[in-house]
Amino acid sequence: MAPPILKLDDIFLSFGGAPLLAGANLQIEPGDKICLVGRNGSGKSTLLKIAAGLVEAQSGEVFRHPSSTVRYLEQAPDFAGFNTVQAYAEAGLGPGDDPYRVTYLLSHLGLTGDEDPRMLSGGESRRAALARVMAPEPDILLLDEPTNHLDLPTIEWLEGELQKTRSALVLISHDRRFLEKVSTATVWLDRGTSRRLDRGFAHFEAWRDQVLEAEELEQHKLGKSIEREEHWLRYGVTARRKRNMRRLGELQTMRSNYRGHKGPQGTVQATVSDAQESGKLVIEADKITKSFGERAIVTLFSIRVHRGDCIGLVGPNGAGKTTLLKMLTGQLSPDSGIVKLGTNLEIATLDQKREDLDPEDTLANYLTDGRGENLLVNGEQRHVTGYMKEFLFQPEQARTPIRNLSGGERARLMLARILSRPTNLLILDEPTNDLDIETLDLLQEIVAGFPGTVILVSHDRDFLDRTVTSTIAPAVPDAPDGRWIEYAGGYSDMLVQRKGALEERKRAEKAAEKPKTQEATASGSSKVKLSFKQKFALENLPKEMAKAEAEIAKREQVMADPNLFTRDPAAFNRLAGEMEKLRASLIDMEEEWLELEMLREELEG
Repeated sequence: MAPPILKLDDIFLSFGGAPLLAGANLQIEPGDKICLVGRNGSGKSTLLKIAAGLVEAQSGEVFRHPSSTVRYLEQAPDFAGFNTVQAYAEAGLGPGDDPYRVTYLLSHLGLTGDEDPRMLSGGESRRAALARVMAPEPDILLLDEPTNHLDLPTIEWLEGELQKTRSALVLISHDRRFLEKVSTATVWLDRGTSRRLDRGFAHFEAWRDQVLEAEELEQHKLGKSIEREEHWLRYGVTARRKRNMRRLGELQTMRSNYRGHKGPQGTVQATVSDAQESGKLVIEADKITKSFGERAIVTLFSIRVHRGDCIGLVGPNGAGKTTLLKMLTGQLSPDSGIVKLGTNLEIATLDQKREDLDPEDTLANYLTDGRGENLLVNGEQRHVTGYMKEFLFQPEQARTPIRNLSGGERARLMLARILSRPTNLLILDEPTNDLDIETLDLLQEIVAGFPGTVILVSHDRDFLDRTVTSTIAPAVPDAPDGRWIEYAGGYSDMLVQRKGALEERKRAEKAAEKPKTQEATASGSSKVKLSFKQKFALENLPKEMAKAEAEIAKREQVMADPNLFTRDPAAFNRLAGEMEKLRASLIDMEEEWLELEMLREELEG
């Protein structure tokens, strides 16, 4: 094992009240790709800043190898003294670093380098900062939410860059798919302390649940031990006084440990307020178009949205997702075509820019619309502090100005307000930004189980796959030209269908290039058919997929044993590895079957 190039040991930090970090550890070795996970407010960003040397711990040891270089992705870059983005990014280079890296990174991040830093949007500022820290290829790269404000093509490009980088990585991100693809180890920050799993994020949630179940069992055992000792003190036969005093001391220690145990932070508890059912047809758009100057944003797009649909909008930044969303919801008129909205619509919107939030407003006033201490939720009067607790806000935060909240807390606050209002059409523009994984899980459940209609814009592939029933994407993903296509299913389904359409187009082009004599010979007296190998695969793949699903189910049943990880971690890890291979194989088989089925349908007309 290589010696660490950075090590944080027994880190303690408190800002008054309960400590934020109380014995946290982080060890980075060359080549590590670590994801740092934990609830909003658990101290992830603070621990990363301590690693970068930007914040000093109150106690604990910090070791950085003297020759190692460290770069930290700033949340709010300082552009003072720089006239262009190129100059700002190049200022992060060391004496022997290649300046071309800056140009390469900026172009892939959607920047030219000539931009005036004072005129950048929040997203552009983050991308400039990302180019600055990645360009030197440092020994250690510390990235806090690197995918925020990036579109899907750029996120997928960034994944490839980080997978092949020589830098050791520590990542904080809410994007599950991104973490699964990049990380090879996981550090979980929970209640001030840290635990490490030497496997990527794909294995984290099963491991976390095992740890929490084992902890709950230990607490249960400790409670039973205290009951037995208390019974002995009251009714047991008196032994030597010295022994009694020892057992009394042990009981006091057990009581102190039991009372002092701080369980995991609760989860958000929420449901959507019931609203009158909308009409069956929610939105109908017929051949709508929109242009800004010479640039076409939407060209002859038609769609019918029915009650119960959950539709995802994806595409590169600037493709026109928000414009299309505003046209579909009646906020923006099309240049031509018609948009009809259904009856009885109660619309609630979560805006990605959080423009609905007044930084000087208080949490209680925002939730109640300034109408005192109560709000109406599902026809029931609720005190605002009680409702806030369901979204993990403390009662003392009721009078806190919104400007003091973190990004994740602001997202939770807007979610709390939206869910308190009756609604049957949810409009979610980048709803996953800044949410921790547990709150993302809740939002996913709300969207998936919502009885009304949902339209959402998101760059979170995992969230899209788990929620949407269809996906709207540009017809030309790399160079949007105003044409949009609706695909059945989530983001992964859209990729498979798009790949099939592309291959079909290539086959058609290839066929068109054949000499007419060959074409006549090929068509001859019989139609083109599937090859024997293709037919065999089409018939047998469903059986192989069923077998793979059965093998996965078997392993899931064994891994459901809450004591397996504690009793036999090697068996748990072996089963998890087998399941990962089986799932990857199943996905490959499903994609191959879908492509063959599409080809069969095409050949049979």
